[in-house]
Amino acid sequence: MNSVQIRSAERALSAGTWLIVAGAMLYSILTVTPLAAEHTAREWAWTAPILPLVVDAAVVIVVRLDAVLARLGGRGGRWPVVLRWMTGAMTLALNVADSALNRDPVGVAVHAVAPLLLIVTAETGLAYRRAITRAVAELEEKRQAERDARERAAVDRREAAERRAREEREHAAMLAREQREHEAAMAREAAERQERRWREEQERKAAVEAAEREERERHEREREQRERERERAEREAAERREREAAERAERERREQREREERAERERAALLAAGPATEKQPEEQARLTVRAAFDAGLPVRAAAELCGWSVGWVSARYAEHRDPGTGGADLAIAGR
Repeated sequence: MNSVQIRSAERALSAGTWLIVAGAMLYSILTVTPLAAEHTAREWAWTAPILPLVVDAAVVIVVRLDAVLARLGGRGGRWPVVLRWMTGAMTLALNVADSALNRDPVGVAVHAVAPLLLIVTAETGLAYRRAITRAVAELEEKRQAERDARERAAVDRREAAERRAREEREHAAMLAREQREHEAAMAREAAERQERRWREEQERKAAVEAAEREERERHEREREQRERERERAEREAAERREREAAERAERERREQREREERAERERAALLAAGPATEKQPEEQARLTVRAAFDAGLPVRAAAELCGWSVGWVSARYAEHRDPGTGGADLAIAGR
């Protein structure tokens, strides 16, 4: 059986099931509505068709969902079974209730046909759908197994072809490798001969270069020896000059210190002489003014020490403060 036949069988089963469900629902509404109207208050008699509609709606839900679950290969558990049998029992009870109350066995049998047919059809349709689902699954598995087998055969053929091609390539590669190895061996022998000749030439060159290098190193050592001796002589001369410069600087510092001490003594002597009783000679007066200037004495005190005028002493102070300025005019004016 192919997929087209299976789909055709499913459509026939679905159409027959829904035809039976529709007929049973219509028959149930026509049968149950008068019974419900008799047992309902007069003002609510118009609600009598609701009860069969509710029960039949539950039947439709059960049939539809059972068909979906069966097509998917699943099971809803206990509650769908309870709902299916409960709705079937309610439909059967409502349809035969009126005949049973009137003690009419023929009516009970006639009105029980549609509910029983609906119940059996629902169960049978569910079983058929599950069987079809299993059959379809088995068919799909068989087809998948056939496809897998064909694919494996194709893979095997492809692998065999690849293996043969690989073996041919490996054989060709082996031949090429042997040819390359032979050529490489010939080239290696030629290279070894060339390398031996080159090594011998390099050894001769190395010997000549070693002799030349040894001669250069000897000349270099002699030159470095002369350079070291010259540097040592220059260093000793520089050290000697530094010592002489240090000794000369030390002598000059001592002489400077002695001159400063002598000048300090002379200045102290000049300042300690006190005010002059008469005008000192110009040279001595200049020395006295210089000593007073260095000691920071005012001009008038310096004038008293040397006996010269304040103007002349001011001119000498100006010369000491700013050497090179003309203090001659002031000196003349002071005289």
